[in-house]
Amino acid sequence: MAFIIGGLICLVGQLIMDLTPYKVTPAHILVGFVTGGAILSALGLYGPLVKIGGAGATIPISGFGHNLAQGTLEAVQAKGLLGAFSGGVTTGAVGIAAAVIFGFCMAVLFNPRG
Repeated sequence: MAFIIGGLICLVGQLIMDLTPYKVTPAHILVGFVTGGAILSALGLYGPLVKIGGAGATIPISGFGHNLAQGTLEAVQAKGLLGAFSGGVTTGAVGIAAAVIFGFCMAVLFNPRG
C-alpha cells in the first residue's frame, strides 16, 4: 500500500504541473503539498492515510506538513498558545537536521557544479 499511496501523491503533483494552463513549478508543488498535508492533518484526514499507506504517506513532502501540524497540535495541548510556535519545529527538527547533514555530505562527496 505504501507504493500505491506514495505513487498517487506523486501522480497528483505531476498532473497539476502538466495539466494546468498556468506554469506550475516544482516549488509551487512543494509549498502546496506541505500546506495541503498540514491542512489535511488538522482536519483529521491525513492520519488515516498514514495508517493505510505508512511510509508512502509520510515520506512525500505532504508528510512533512502532516508532521508539522501534528507537532503543533500536541504542543498546543501541552503548553497552550506558546506551543503553536515551538511544536512544529520540535517535531520537524530531526528531519530538517538530517536533510542539512546529508545535503552537506553529498556536496562534499560529489562536488556539485553551480
